[in-house]
Amino acid sequence: MTRWTTPALLAALALTGLTGLTGLTACSDGDSPSSVASKVASAASSAASRAGDAVSSATAEAGRRFDDIKNGVDAKDDVRLSSPTTAADGRTTVEVTATNRADSAKSFAVQVDFTGQDGKLLDVVVVTVSDVPAGGTGRATARSTHALSGKATAKVSRAVRY
Repeated sequence: MTRWTTPALLAALALTGLTGLTGLTACSDGDSPSSVASKVASAASSAASRAGDAVSSATAEAGRRFDDIKNGVDAKDDVRLSSPTTAADGRTTVEVTATNRADSAKSFAVQVDFTGQDGKLLDVVVVTVSDVPAGGTGRATARSTHALSGKATAKVSRAVRY
């Protein structure tokens, strides 16, 4: 199984957001409480924007992975997901099952989108279910690239058999 994600990008963005907030934790003689609060709100908004950018980047990376597949066939209807579970580390996982309806062994690339209760996209991962025999099924596990807050749902956004 191969999983395509952007954990390094997400970690870097998270670190950048945390580093940006550390400078705002103390007031200097020239800062009023309201100006500090304004700076914190601005930094939080900026961090949220970077998190959104990370999801956009992960989505773009998933698109590039699918673009690399030659002679693929849409297989979204041949892929099922289990109910998502959350591990102790906060990462959400879901089992991916692909059914090969072709007459020879095939592999599947599956994009799984994790969304929050509000419907907002939280994470995107791509997994490969390799060498599924003709008429058989194969399994892989999609795992979020970071801890997701709240209850997440998962859906197959795209699937290609090749």
